[in-house]
Amino acid sequence: MKKILVSGGAGFLGSHLCEELIRTGNDVLCVDNFFTGSKRNIAHLMTNPYFEVMRHDVTFPLYVEVEQIYNLACPASPVHYQFDPVQTTKTSVHGAINMLGLAKRLQARILQASTSEVYGDPEVHPQPEEYWGRVNPVGIRSCYDEGKRCAETLFFDYWRQHALLIKVVRIFNTYGPRMHPNDGRVVSNFIVQAIRGEDITIYGEGQQTRSFCYVDDLINVMVRMMNSPDDFTGPVNIGNPCEYTMLELAEMVLKLTGSTSKLVFKPLPSDDPKQRQPNIALAKEKLGWEPKVNLEDGLTRTIEYFKKELSL
Repeated sequence: MKKILVSGGAGFLGSHLCEELIRTGNDVLCVDNFFTGSKRNIAHLMTNPYFEVMRHDVTFPLYVEVEQIYNLACPASPVHYQFDPVQTTKTSVHGAINMLGLAKRLQARILQASTSEVYGDPEVHPQPEEYWGRVNPVGIRSCYDEGKRCAETLFFDYWRQHALLIKVVRIFNTYGPRMHPNDGRVVSNFIVQAIRGEDITIYGEGQQTRSFCYVDDLINVMVRMMNSPDDFTGPVNIGNPCEYTMLELAEMVLKLTGSTSKLVFKPLPSDDPKQRQPNIALAKEKLGWEPKVNLEDGLTRTIEYFKKELSL
């Protein structure tokens, strides 16, 4: 049994990670300031004697005793990270500094949940880890994109300067139960609009692409990465390489929900990437991983979750 800290542990991904770590016999400390995380996401874990919750903002130092740290704390959808962009940057940068400082003091292994947004609006497709990205440093998404890029810099400098055991994963679009219904992400947007019979909003002509990974697959590879050999630091892309246009996704959601919603088209938001697809060759080679859940099966499970949530 390991004592493991999950920052952002009450969020969409964090709650699934806490659940998996408890299931596999660990003692988990969930740290969250509940800006986008929710107690409902972790309510079913509260009675477990090996699960503990601490309300804390990672932009302030934290003094606890743990063996592993998963650093997931940061608003991850444009609606939430653009609400307070200065705080978003602070969460990525100060949060990384504080979690790295804790790991250094404890000589703990630490994993950074980075993002495909470090690639910006890419000129290389699909995106390999060697690609440095094409990011606007002064745009409305920069607080998140550049914050996460700076966090990666800090992780690798702590590795080089202090021999810290780091792991860095770059998460591509992920979906599943416990997504926030109003987070502005395309899967939750389409599903909620379809269930409510509202118009489904598509930006541009709907030809921009994304690759969608079901949450169970993503959590599996995050845990594999944390427990991989010391000399494999990453960064490593984790996500599903199957690419879909926004129109294809909307049509699949309409089919699976049986909705009569209409498609409406609006202008593309600023700096919205036209393509996003991970090259996961490194994850296959080093971690023996590739996603198992196809989009239709994953969407079906996610739709069932939202039907229950929206009926409450």
